[in-house]
Amino acid sequence: MSLLESIHSPADLKSLSTVQLNQLAGELRRFIIDSVSNTGGHLAANLGTVELTIALHRALDLPEDILIWDVGHQAYAHKILTGRREAMRDLRKFGGLSGFTKRSESTYDPFGAGHSSTSISAALGFAKAFKIRGETHQAVAVIGDGALTAGQAFEALNHAGAGKANLLVVLNDNAMSISPNVGALNKHLARLITGRTYQRVREDGKQVFDLLGMAQLARRAKDQVKDMLMPIETHRTLFEELGFRYVGPVDGHDLETLTDVLHNLSTQQGPRLLHVVTQKGRGYAPAEADPVRFHGVSTFNPYKLEPTQAKPSTTFTSAFGDWLCHAAARDACLVGVTPAMSEGSGMVDFSMQFPERYFDVGIAEQHAVTFAGGLAAAGLKPVMAIYSTFLQRGYDQAVHDIALQNLPVLFAIDRAGLVGADGATHAGLYDIAFLRCIPNMQIYTPSDERELLRMLDAGLAHDGPVAVRYPRGGSGGQDAPMSATEPLNQAVWRKRGKDVAILAFGPLLHEALKAAETLGCSVIDMRSVKPLDLDTLRAAATTHGQLVTLEDHALMGGAGSAVLEALCTMGIHTPVLRLGLPDVITVQGTQAELYHHYGLDASGIIQAIHVATKTIPE
Repeated sequence: MSLLESIHSPADLKSLSTVQLNQLAGELRRFIIDSVSNTGGHLAANLGTVELTIALHRALDLPEDILIWDVGHQAYAHKILTGRREAMRDLRKFGGLSGFTKRSESTYDPFGAGHSSTSISAALGFAKAFKIRGETHQAVAVIGDGALTAGQAFEALNHAGAGKANLLVVLNDNAMSISPNVGALNKHLARLITGRTYQRVREDGKQVFDLLGMAQLARRAKDQVKDMLMPIETHRTLFEELGFRYVGPVDGHDLETLTDVLHNLSTQQGPRLLHVVTQKGRGYAPAEADPVRFHGVSTFNPYKLEPTQAKPSTTFTSAFGDWLCHAAARDACLVGVTPAMSEGSGMVDFSMQFPERYFDVGIAEQHAVTFAGGLAAAGLKPVMAIYSTFLQRGYDQAVHDIALQNLPVLFAIDRAGLVGADGATHAGLYDIAFLRCIPNMQIYTPSDERELLRMLDAGLAHDGPVAVRYPRGGSGGQDAPMSATEPLNQAVWRKRGKDVAILAFGPLLHEALKAAETLGCSVIDMRSVKPLDLDTLRAAATTHGQLVTLEDHALMGGAGSAVLEALCTMGIHTPVLRLGLPDVITVQGTQAELYHHYGLDASGIIQAIHVATKTIPE
């Protein structure tokens, strides 16, 4: 039996020697590579936190102490060491383990995650609760340098430092998030870890942190440690100004030193920040060489890597990326903005062709939206590329800084609808609801890639805010045979039938067309949620006995709700069956599995219509 197989909880680490801990790290790293290659998931980030995870589990008294991983995508080792090793075979699969931390999954996951920069706020909440109850448990947040670019992280640091909270923040500095990090903070950290002082610490780290233990007994020793760790000009670091006791940088792969440092810090009080330097992809040469490629992977053979193949331009994301470059070549006023999602949003080519017009603002969605508003107010044409789930974080700015001033910002909303294995934290199920209530905002739902290009063109030309929402992957259907001059707010009859009319919003149109082959019903590509094509809606409602709305979005407040509101205003009482996502936290799985699970594929549409119309299928 391997050493890893004998570990069922963090308590099992307490008696291991340094040699055994290093052996465990090797076994754990190999297990992660083999496991993720079979399931897909986040690989490079998890390989970089193996030693850090072991050291934290050994130093803390989990789960009485609480350990919160920011985002949670780097917590695979944490899952494995907390009794979920066997369950890793179903990671990110339908009914399996989440790819992030999840409270309902384990008592060792005290706070759920999926979005970045929430860990310090949550851990501070635990720290304050412990103080109120008179408990001495530790509250620890592990946050990456990429996540530290978000404003929420600094709001939490400011609160914790000013309030003298009993909180330990571990800054996992691997010099990148998904995309390479940007901004002044990243440059500040880079200066720290490349200085001669840090190199001296790497060479003789054990002596330094032996002194750290003495610092609890003597102020002089504490000052000496600081002198050795930090150059004179950086003594008053950003973190110290915020009220934190700063320690580091520390080699995040030196298990012995890391364990000693964390043990010492866990016995201290007040706000503390440990700066740990790790290597993304550590221990797996392909991931070390290309951490972006191996950030999130599908299944692969870890021992025989195939050459990277260029992805065909058949997805909504790649179609957007191509459009952005062509549109920028035509219009010198076009600028692109993204909150640290260049690769995921298809902006890499644009960033290389038009670097002076490309702005990656870091993981700072609020700033990104207002920044785009400033660009628009100055006469430029900003295109804001953002995932639906992350636009939620810039909602006030979309209202206050864009829509209320009617500024021409084009929101290219990727990953709208069910995204698959990333699950509920990344599903884009609410953007229609929270955008359509905003005055001046227009919302388009392309059913295929060609429609996407037309809607982006129209959005760029519109003198006001426009949102174009599209899902992960491709449309899975045929391009619509329609005139290039057709107004985008005009719906299109794709099939004329009888009795039932399906009003489809977005690529689920193609599932509706499949269902119509069996049902003999009408199918309309609605194309626009706001404004709605009221003439087509009236015609459908007065010539059919049953309307069905279909959308890859939450039912509450979605496109179906917009249809009901419009019919009510027009005084039309045709029954409406709304198909979309129910008022539940959605599960994870492939997109196809989820469409079937929620009745949004052709078979589910057929069954729902039979039930609604009380007809018996032949």
